Amino acid sequence: MLMQTYEARLDGLRKELGKRGLDGFVIPISDEHMSEYVGSYAQRLKWLTGFGGSAGSAVVLKDRAAMFTDGRYTVQVREQVDGKLYDYEDVPATSPAKWIAETAPEGATIGYDAWLHGIEWAESAEKLFAKKGLKLVPVDGNPIDAIWDDQPEPSVAEAAPHDEKLAGRSSADKRAEVADWLKREGYDATVVTALDSVAWLLNMRGKDVDNTPVALSYVLAHADGTAELFIAPEKVTPALAQHLGNAVTVRPRAQFEASLADLKGKTVAVDTNHAVAGIFHALEAGGAKVVRDGDPTIMPKAIKTPAEQQGHRDAQARDGVAVSRFLRWLGIEAPKGGVDELAAAAKLREFREDCGILRDASFDTISAAAGHAALPHYKVDEDSNIPIPPSSIYLVDSGGQYDDGTTDITRTVWIGPGEPSAEMIERNTRVLKGHIQLAMQYFPDQTTGGALDALARMHLWQNGVDYGHGTGHGVGSYLSVHEGPQRISKPGGAFPGTETPLSEGMILSNEPGYYKPGEYGIRIENLVLVVEAPIASEGKYLGFETLTFVPLDRTLVDKTLLTEAEIGWWNSYHEQVEAILGPQMEGEDRDWLKEQCAPL
Repeated sequence: MLMQTYEARLDGLRKELGKRGLDGFVIPISDEHMSEYVGSYAQRLKWLTGFGGSAGSAVVLKDRAAMFTDGRYTVQVREQVDGKLYDYEDVPATSPAKWIAETAPEGATIGYDAWLHGIEWAESAEKLFAKKGLKLVPVDGNPIDAIWDDQPEPSVAEAAPHDEKLAGRSSADKRAEVADWLKREGYDATVVTALDSVAWLLNMRGKDVDNTPVALSYVLAHADGTAELFIAPEKVTPALAQHLGNAVTVRPRAQFEASLADLKGKTVAVDTNHAVAGIFHALEAGGAKVVRDGDPTIMPKAIKTPAEQQGHRDAQARDGVAVSRFLRWLGIEAPKGGVDELAAAAKLREFREDCGILRDASFDTISAAAGHAALPHYKVDEDSNIPIPPSSIYLVDSGGQYDDGTTDITRTVWIGPGEPSAEMIERNTRVLKGHIQLAMQYFPDQTTGGALDALARMHLWQNGVDYGHGTGHGVGSYLSVHEGPQRISKPGGAFPGTETPLSEGMILSNEPGYYKPGEYGIRIENLVLVVEAPIASEGKYLGFETLTFVPLDRTLVDKTLLTEAEIGWWNSYHEQVEAILGPQMEGEDRDWLKEQCAPL
C-alpha cells in the first residue's frame, strides 16, 4: 500500500526503525557520490518530508523529528514541511548531530546510511554521541528504501564519449597525469567518486542526473595509468567501449563495494570531501591502507584547456541570444499581467531550445517575481507559482548545458508600466558597482577568492547592507554548474574554496546581490575567465575576461552614482554584447538589442 501522506511516511519509517532496533535515523540530501544534485531514486528526504531544496537534512527519533536547513531555505522549509511533524532547526546554529546529542535519550542507537554520509561527519558524530551515551551505527540497507514502495530505479540512460576536440585533452593524457601523481605520492591507486570527476577523467558524459551530464559510476585509477570503471552494463555502448580503450576495464557498478577488497595490501588515496564513509569502511575491512588525500582530478578539471575556454565562449554566444530574446519577450508580455513565474521559465527554456543543440538546463531556473526574488535560492513549482506583477522587479537566474560549455546568468529587470522606486534603483546600482569592481580588478598571482570578495560588497557595505551568499563559484565545462575548488566568498564561511588561489583558466561566476525580504531581490551575474592581466606589473598579475554577454537593465541604474570608469565599463560591455549577439539576431529582436546596447 502506497504511503500518500507525509505523516504516514514518517510513521512508516518509525515502524521500520523499530524492527531494526534503532531509536533514530539521519536523512541527508545525498547519493553514493555526495553529489550536489541527485537522481530521483535518491530523493529520500523529499519523499519523506516534502522539502524540495538542494541542501538540508532530517532526523527522526521515536517521538520527535526535526528538519535542518540554513538561511537560504528558512521560508521554503516552512512552506513545504509540516511543522506538526518536524521541528525547524537552523544551521549552523545547530546541526543534526548536535541536536541528536541534546535530544535523544541516553543509550539510544542512531542509524545512518554510510553510503550517503562523509567519513568525517560519521567520525565526529560518533565521538559526540559517545560523550552522551549514544551509539551511531551504519545501517544494512537504507530503511527508507524498505518503505518507499514506488521508489524510482536509478537511471539506465546510456553514457557517451565526450569529444576530445571539445575537451582539449585525451583521457589517456588525464589518466597519465593522475598516475604520475600517484607514483609521486607513493600511492598504488585512488578512488574517484565524484561523478563530474569520473566524467572529466574519462571524457565521458551521461544523463543520469538532472542538470548535470554525468553517469552513475566510480573509477579506480591505478599508478600504471590503467583504470577500472564501475558502471551499469546497459549504459556502455559499443562507441563508449571503443572510446575507453583497453587501458580502462569496465565492470558492473554493483560490484564496486566488493571489489574494494581486491586492494588488500595496497595504499589507496581517498578524498574525504567526495567519498562516502562506506568506501572507507569497505577499503579498511578489505585490508587496504587508506590515505586521506585530495581528488587529483579537481584542480586539472578546474583549469580549462584552450579548447574548453573557446567552447565556453561559443556556448555563451548562443546562450546570450536566447536570454536576450527572452528578455525582449518578457518586456512586452509581462506588463500586460498575463505571465507567471512558471510560464516565464518555460518560455526561456523554449528560446534556449531554439538553438537546436541544448542538452539540458544547468540548474532549475530561478524565476522569481516580487517578494520571491528576495529568496536567493527560490525554486518555483505549481504550489509557489505566482503571476509576475506589473510595476515590479523580476529576477531570473538560469543556465544551459551545451556540448561545448555550461552557462549560468542572472538578470534583474523592471517590469513596467511605471517606474521603479528610488530605493530599488539605488540598491541595483550599488550591486552593479560591485559587479563592475570585481570584473575590472587585477590581482597578483596566487590571490584567493576570499581576498577578492569584499570588492563586490564594498558599495553595499557603505550603505549599510549586504547579501548572504557567496559572490562567485566555479563552473564546469559541460559538467557541474557548481564546480570547485575555487570560490569567491567571505573567508571563513561555511563553504570551502575561499582559500584556493585563483589560476589562469578557471571559470567563476561574478554575482553580487541585494535582497529585501518580502519585497524584491536583485542579482547581477556573469561568468568570468581568469586570464593574465594586460598590464605592466612587477610579477605575474591576473584579471578576469567576461564571458557572458546579455544586456543589463538600464531602467534600474542611477548614472549619477557611477564613476567615469564604471560608465566606461558599461558602454564597453554593451558594445561587446551587440558585436557578439547582433549578427545572430534579426528583425525586431535585433532592433531591441541595438536599443539596449546604446551608450549609457
